[in-house]
Amino acid sequence: MKRAGFRVVAAVELEHHSFATYKANHPDVRCLNQDITTVSGSTLLQTTGTDRLDLLAGCPPCQGFTSLTAKYRDREDPRNKLVLEMARLAEAMQPRAIMMENVPGLTRKGEALYDELRLRLKALDYQLTEGIVQVADYGVPQFRRRLVLLGGRGFDIPLPAATHSRTSVGNLAPWRTVREAITGMPEPVTLAKAKAKGRVEPSDWHIVRQLSPTNVERIKAAQAGRTWTGIPEHLRPKCHRGNYVGFTNVYGRMEWDRPSPTITGGCTTFSKGRFGHPEADRTISVREAALLQTFPIHYLLDTSYMDHACNMIGNALPCDFAEALSRQCGEVLCQQN
Repeated sequence: MKRAGFRVVAAVELEHHSFATYKANHPDVRCLNQDITTVSGSTLLQTTGTDRLDLLAGCPPCQGFTSLTAKYRDREDPRNKLVLEMARLAEAMQPRAIMMENVPGLTRKGEALYDELRLRLKALDYQLTEGIVQVADYGVPQFRRRLVLLGGRGFDIPLPAATHSRTSVGNLAPWRTVREAITGMPEPVTLAKAKAKGRVEPSDWHIVRQLSPTNVERIKAAQAGRTWTGIPEHLRPKCHRGNYVGFTNVYGRMEWDRPSPTITGGCTTFSKGRFGHPEADRTISVREAALLQTFPIHYLLDTSYMDHACNMIGNALPCDFAEALSRQCGEVLCQQN
């Protein structure tokens, strides 16, 4: 958002490690370390120094709506209702524009909540534009589909035009690839070796997990771009042998010359996705996962815990995509002045 020209005045983050990381990278922004449901619109509006807010941006938790939680679809995730905090804060602050992203599943598993959100925003005179887009079409070296909702108070904000494509049609650049994002990175160290030297530096995190001997054999047998079915059956987990039908996007390697698969909180765990390095017998590192999410290479990850570092990266909206959305909102806002 800063790169797109906005002056970011306030943020809200409950999770401790994410809050510390945000503050380390954005000391100029007032960040509230509390539950969003306890934050008033007036408190946030005071941080602007004026009585006007140009843009309210939010990324409500998506875990309750993602396809990865399909087996739990009958369980109610208490975080789901946080989608409606966008409506509450819009009602309290009446920003000129709103920007929200989530997983496409929000329109299905969270249909009632999403419908209520849109009705409440429309009642405030927001003209809404929504769509499911592929972040690779906006220069992110990763396949990741996202639902985007943009709204202007009394005016329309179209979705930004794609800048990249698979076939580089017309003036569009080709999709960015894993090779462009992480090639040339030095050999990472394991978490155990990093800890032996003391606390992991927030500016480093070019760190991988130590693979078990069995997973070393599996990753040696894995072929770039293939599913676990390319691994000899005797090396597969017992639950993946025989006539197993289930998630295929695990125990695999990325391909150098394609965007990566979706980066999740399991991005350094071989069993949780196609997170094997394209050619080295290891997974990608925490820092490489951040680069595939288009974080700046020196972005600080202010935590000593690998799981928290991975979750922060996997839960993030890719930075370059967030910039494209923010820039689109900013350009339309400037036209309204």
